[in-house]
Amino acid sequence: MAKAVVDKTDGQPQPVNKNGVPLFKQSVTERDRELDNEVVYEFQGPVGVCAMMLGFPSLMYYFWVCLEYHQGKLITPSSFSLEGLSQFFWQELWAKIKVGAYPTALAVKIYMGYVLFSFILAYIMPGPVVEGLALPSLKGKKLKYLCNGLSAWYATLVTAAVVHITGIFRLTLIIDNFGGIMTTAILWGFTMTTLVYICSVINGTQHRMSGNFFYDYFMGAVLNPRIGHVDLKMWAETRVPWPVLFFLSVSCALKQYELKGFVSGPIAFMVLAHFLYVNACQKGEECIPTSWDIFYEKDGFMLIFWNMAGVPFTYCYASIYLMKYELTTGQTITHSLPYTVGLFVTLLAAYYIFDTGNSQKNRFRMEQNGSFMVRNAFPQLPYGHIKNPSYIKTEHGNLLLTDGWWGVVRKPHYTADLIMAMSWGLITGFGSFLPYFYFCFFVFVLTHRVSRDMNRCAKKYGKDWDRYCERVPYIFIPYVF
Repeated sequence: MAKAVVDKTDGQPQPVNKNGVPLFKQSVTERDRELDNEVVYEFQGPVGVCAMMLGFPSLMYYFWVCLEYHQGKLITPSSFSLEGLSQFFWQELWAKIKVGAYPTALAVKIYMGYVLFSFILAYIMPGPVVEGLALPSLKGKKLKYLCNGLSAWYATLVTAAVVHITGIFRLTLIIDNFGGIMTTAILWGFTMTTLVYICSVINGTQHRMSGNFFYDYFMGAVLNPRIGHVDLKMWAETRVPWPVLFFLSVSCALKQYELKGFVSGPIAFMVLAHFLYVNACQKGEECIPTSWDIFYEKDGFMLIFWNMAGVPFTYCYASIYLMKYELTTGQTITHSLPYTVGLFVTLLAAYYIFDTGNSQKNRFRMEQNGSFMVRNAFPQLPYGHIKNPSYIKTEHGNLLLTDGWWGVVRKPHYTADLIMAMSWGLITGFGSFLPYFYFCFFVFVLTHRVSRDMNRCAKKYGKDWDRYCERVPYIFIPYVF
């Protein structure tokens, strides 16, 4: 039972739970509705998003050619004349893409088979039902989410092991057909985006539309598309990209074992790194319904394409580089024992902060929302749940956490994420830029997200946000930035 106690920041009586966190039954205010309906052009507006929709798939193909045919070296035209550029595009890029990245029947079966399999698991597997935040667009209604990611993940691991061992489907086929699978994912990213957009227009569920087709196609038209009880946005965010990324690395490890009879330290490192990431997403899925992506972001090209194609087929460059380099040169990339052990320790330390940081924030938010639950998903790390946390209460009613990792910096999970991303590159050595692409791209993405978050919070909380920034002045690194 909740009881009334004195709030830690303003002296007003506040019902709290047994962990000392006020129970905040969120009611949608006029300010919430204004912010939720506000259209702000991001990414330089329609021109910028069109460039991204064309440019990013093109960049993926360029990087694929570099990995597949040039041991990860970035290739350039022999000259920048019209003839040189034409020759580079048609002979060096297109001719190889047309053959090596063609979406064969096998590639389509592999990728779309997993997409269908993951959706079926999302529909039928057991799991807790969690309420999301009150949505201004639905007049304060809270949607319910079936969080069966963990049971689906375990079922996926068992199924993968069975089909590989029995020979029904050898997981090494994934790396053997990487180019075609990537093309299939790219095509599906555009297809799913189009289908979701058309259905939202037909059903009249558009929200926060700018009026510009290209911008709305990129940002999305609908907030919460669903098929039955499966929320497509949450399914696409957790069930497709990270498991695909993990199995890409597993495929590399199995391929290396078949060829050499062992799995090298760097390849084992990437399998562990990707396992930790996908497992974290599944074991903590009940925290996702209260996250920014689910609450605010619409389901458009930005989220759909990135989850279906961008994440699994660009975040994998470290694993793909290690494998393709070995296949083309016959040499296995290895490092000294201290260097390798040091990176394993760095990865695990960063993961600990990443996991517990996300857990602290989301469990604090769930406690306010009344949706907190205790789960025994592996691993449950110490310091993932703060007892009697300190916070700042805002006039809006929300609480801003100032305890745990969140009392050190404002975005501790981003800092840890970036450290992990850098380790993914360092484990490959310094022979190619591509394993570091994820880190460089992530710096840009997280910086942009932080800027959006800070601006929105400043508008929403006003002077209370200023108080919070005084309490937690650093964003990523204490006493630095």
